Amino acid sequence: MNRRRILALIGTAIASLVLAISLPAFAPSPVVAQSNTNLLVSAAASLKDALAEIKLLYQQSQPNVNISYNFGASGALQQQIEQGAPADIFVSAGKKQVDALEAKGLLLTGTRTILAKNRLVLVVPKNSVGVTSFYNLKDPKIKKIAIGEPRSVPAGQYGEQVLEKLKILPQVKSKLVYANNVRQVLAAVESGNADAGLVYITDAKISDKVKVVVAADEKYHSAIVYPLAVLKGSKNAGAAKEFAQYLTSTQAKAVLQKFGFILP
Repeated sequence: MNRRRILALIGTAIASLVLAISLPAFAPSPVVAQSNTNLLVSAAASLKDALAEIKLLYQQSQPNVNISYNFGASGALQQQIEQGAPADIFVSAGKKQVDALEAKGLLLTGTRTILAKNRLVLVVPKNSVGVTSFYNLKDPKIKKIAIGEPRSVPAGQYGEQVLEKLKILPQVKSKLVYANNVRQVLAAVESGNADAGLVYITDAKISDKVKVVVAADEKYHSAIVYPLAVLKGSKNAGAAKEFAQYLTSTQAKAVLQKFGFILP
């Protein structure tokens, strides 16, 4: 009897030990580790400051989504995407570049929308005097006019359209100094390396080293719009669509307005 009781106790102890070892494997962990999602957004250089602030706001509610930006000229970014460079979302400063990607079937259907609009302005260094209109660009004292490369920089394309419409392009063509993106145009005017430049009102707004002479009449250039779309090649299409939707949310729109963008 004693032997049977001892064997029973041993059996119970072994069973309890097996149960204790087995339970943790099935019990839910109190802290569920979530894997991070990485998103790469290729965006026009003029959006740099606004998108940086929007990223901070978004990650307050979505800390597991890591957002990286690739800023540059819209045309250059378009070519990168066409050549297979990784990107989840594309935001252009012109319709032409997104149209090209759509024509090649590189956009995720149903994700294209207009993020914002902008205005093109003529700027000069803060201490500059005597320039009050686009026509002053013909003056001999204006030696260099910074402008985006029209083939890849939408702001340069818009700028050239304005100069052509005002019939002053032939007179100022030799003065044009081309930059790889609109922020380089701004930097050239800020440093005094250019006597004037054509940038967006949003670029002029962030600088205390330049002043706006005049805004270009919108009838003199193509509509300045910022289309965005999720790319078909995105490896995180779900997260990309969520961030793209956030970019058009009330909170994101408030940031865009703060930086001078015009809501569509």
